[in-house]
Amino acid sequence: MKRRLEIDLEAWKERVDRKPLVVRGARQVGKTFLVEAFGRRCFDSVLTVNLEQKEALHRLFEGMDPQRIIQELGLYFNQSVVPGKTLLFFDEVQACPKAIACLRYFHEQFPALHVIAAGSLLEFALREFKHSMPVGRIEYLHLYPLTFSEFLSALGEDRLATWLDHYHVGDSFSETADVKLRGLLRLYCFVGGMPAAVEAYRGR
Repeated sequence: MKRRLEIDLEAWKERVDRKPLVVRGARQVGKTFLVEAFGRRCFDSVLTVNLEQKEALHRLFEGMDPQRIIQELGLYFNQSVVPGKTLLFFDEVQACPKAIACLRYFHEQFPALHVIAAGSLLEFALREFKHSMPVGRIEYLHLYPLTFSEFLSALGEDRLATWLDHYHVGDSFSETADVKLRGLLRLYCFVGGMPAAVEAYRGR
């Protein structure tokens, strides 16, 4: 199953006018999993910096110097950061607001480097943001829980999901599909769209 965010990330990677990307969404919707899976699939390497777990690294963003940040992260994680080949991923970025402000300098000084930041409850962090927002120098994508169509695909109902995606209001509606869809929609209402809950149900 490929979620909408994966498709959007692949398109973002290829754009020449690409900017650092901030992925927003509630906890447990799959932001970290999808970004890292995208990085492993589309880049030679991924450097993930969890700013909630690595509080000691927050001081790197004090000087707003992306070149120094890249050098220091390379030393800390013993990993090279190569523009065009490495995805630099700042996870739980809401824990270090200065890292959000610093994204503009990655755009201005290292436009060839693919940089993604992700965080939960970013709306609250940005509401209390005390730094200059990098308006026009970053992009946003929002990840929501699984849609009903994604839920169907996760349960292996790909044919039904494809049929539903191509259905238009006014088209004749299959009675066979109607019976099955009603049952699956009821199940979706009980299980919900959080990936962990869906995975738990699928593996029962």
